[in-house]
Amino acid sequence: MKKVITFGEILLRLSTEKHLRFSQATNFNANYGGGEFNVAVSLANFGHKAEFVSRLPQNDIGQSALQEIRKQNVDSQNMLFGGDRLGIYFLETGAGSRGSKVVYDRAQSAIAEIETGMIDWKTVFQDADWFHWSGVTPAISANAAAVCLEAVKVAHEMGLTISADLNYRSKLWKYGKEPKEIMPALLHFSHVILGDLDTAFFMTGKEKVHPDYQDTESLPALYDTLFKEFPNLKIMATTLRYSINASHQKIGGILYDHKNIYTSPIREANPVVDRVGSGDAFMGALIHGLLQEDNNLQRTIDFSVAACCLKHSIAGDFNLATLEEIQQLASGDSSGIVSR
Repeated sequence: MKKVITFGEILLRLSTEKHLRFSQATNFNANYGGGEFNVAVSLANFGHKAEFVSRLPQNDIGQSALQEIRKQNVDSQNMLFGGDRLGIYFLETGAGSRGSKVVYDRAQSAIAEIETGMIDWKTVFQDADWFHWSGVTPAISANAAAVCLEAVKVAHEMGLTISADLNYRSKLWKYGKEPKEIMPALLHFSHVILGDLDTAFFMTGKEKVHPDYQDTESLPALYDTLFKEFPNLKIMATTLRYSINASHQKIGGILYDHKNIYTSPIREANPVVDRVGSGDAFMGALIHGLLQEDNNLQRTIDFSVAACCLKHSIAGDFNLATLEEIQQLASGDSSGIVSR
């Protein structure tokens, strides 16, 4: 069994009920989530050893977050404690033609004030096979970006496979640096990248290209631009999302291994229960597929798209669909009939 380490911030999620607007809410549903933690939950759910590394405040909210990590069968033995607060995000879930909204309240959070040298990465990685990070963490603060780079360098030195979800968040990156100043150094060490080409080009300081994902013959040359820049890159995947409205999404995917393009059929997510975390569901499924010994890339992209699609039917940040449910959808069975 392989072991995957993820690093990032777990957040307290406060969401309105029944698609209410923030101005209508008299209470909020409270639970926890965050991109890298969501990936760890998927992997633990698939039977892998998954560990989440972060920094939590030593207070009741931090302890509640820690309990949630353990509840999801994710290891936390290298968790760091300190700082004054856990980051929060508020979610207004849209419906129909009204999109969802996120408001962040994560300034001066415990992980925003993390410092290099606080985590002994050699100890964290000593029995691990894979390290996953995302573009959210270096967007939080200069300190978080520096620790993320510290982790990536040690993981590279120790021979781990490194994956990254670009996860550009326009409401973050508020500490005076742009993604193109931070991300290339991190992506230099990454073997697997999830993201669309325009986001990848933007975050690495290139002109946007507006790719036509239906024209698969034109895509290798665009992906190759990134493969040439990042020498360790082996796999790049892109989630395709065609938004009919907030309640109806169409999901597809592309995987490129520097030789061949693999595509998955477009699948319907209708009605959408909760879109948040669907990209993390894709990422967790992608890692799972790439950890399989047979290295079947077509099956991997099919599985990733199915996992992403099913996450839209599950409330909360993380994907609780089982391997069997995802495999059933990936094989073409989307009936959703009652299991008796």
